[in-house]
Amino acid sequence: MGKVVLVTGAARKLGGRFVRRIQRDPEVDRVIAVDAVAPGHRLGDAQFVAADIRQPAIGRVLAEHAVDTVVHLDVSAKAVGTGGGRTAVKETNVIGTMQLLGACQKTPSVRRLVVKSSTNVYGSAPRDPAVFTENTPPKSLPGGGFAKDVVEVEGYVRGFARRRPDVAVCVLRFANILGPEADSPLADYLSLPVLPTVFGYDPRLQFVHEDDVVDVLGIASREPRRGTLNSGTFNIAGDGVLLLSQCARRLGRPTMPLLLPAVTWVGQALRRAGMTDFSPEQIRLLTHGRVVSTVQMRETLGFDPEFTTAETFAQFALSRGAGLLPPEAVGRVVDRLAAGVFAGPSGEVVRITGADGTSPTPGAR
Repeated sequence: MGKVVLVTGAARKLGGRFVRRIQRDPEVDRVIAVDAVAPGHRLGDAQFVAADIRQPAIGRVLAEHAVDTVVHLDVSAKAVGTGGGRTAVKETNVIGTMQLLGACQKTPSVRRLVVKSSTNVYGSAPRDPAVFTENTPPKSLPGGGFAKDVVEVEGYVRGFARRRPDVAVCVLRFANILGPEADSPLADYLSLPVLPTVFGYDPRLQFVHEDDVVDVLGIASREPRRGTLNSGTFNIAGDGVLLLSQCARRLGRPTMPLLLPAVTWVGQALRRAGMTDFSPEQIRLLTHGRVVSTVQMRETLGFDPEFTTAETFAQFALSRGAGLLPPEAVGRVVDRLAAGVFAGPSGEVVRITGADGTSPTPGAR
């Protein structure tokens, strides 16, 4: 008999995609899709169970279906659709994870647990290392928001792993997830007609494609291949980095550099208007950036992403349509400005290039 896989967060687009994908795994016999709300997308032959992971009923679902693999995707910075605020999101992330892990602990059939986490766990601070590894502690613990949620979630997961050492536990720390169907606060920010930025900063950003997210979740939920180990904690991101200025140019969207206090005020206004969740943690990311090492992802987990950071962003940009300014025209103007600002004493141009060989905006840090 094949495995019985339970997937939380099935009403989210990513959860729905994974539910459809995991059904094609020959090792899987049944898929139980769980969410508190009915999904607006198809789930294939999966059995949908309307259950709130914040409630004890999730334990009965695990026991009744003799679930042996749990893939916990209901950890997110944004509520499903347009409903629910920050309080509901935090309750699902933290209380829901606690309840789910408690149910898993009491269910003898559970043998594998995969948890969707985020590189937000590292935070973003001015004295951060250039590259975070899975063992790098954050310079300062987040005071709130989604970053604090994932710190708490991972703490509960570590406690569960100690209590159930017979369960293989895999935590996947995803970089910013983008793609044609991206639905996150950062995707909302990058979809604004004009991008507010922090004056004097040009942060490095990493992205991971939606398709790669689904693929690596499949690897983590299966039995490990020879020479690999799909338990532990892994950073998941595409190769390379992009500066925020490069992202703006590729989107064809002008930036509006503001002093940090003004960015905070603008963020509050955008949040009240419902345009994007411009939270303090996102402002820190857009100030200091964040880059993680993916060595363990390749060497231990055995996963090689199909899309680089630049390729992921290109697909996202294409799905968002043309911006206010043609990217080619923006690039020519910025290059001319850079040539004037960074000219050497004898008139020669000092070329400053970004991670992908293009010139970032003047003043990039």
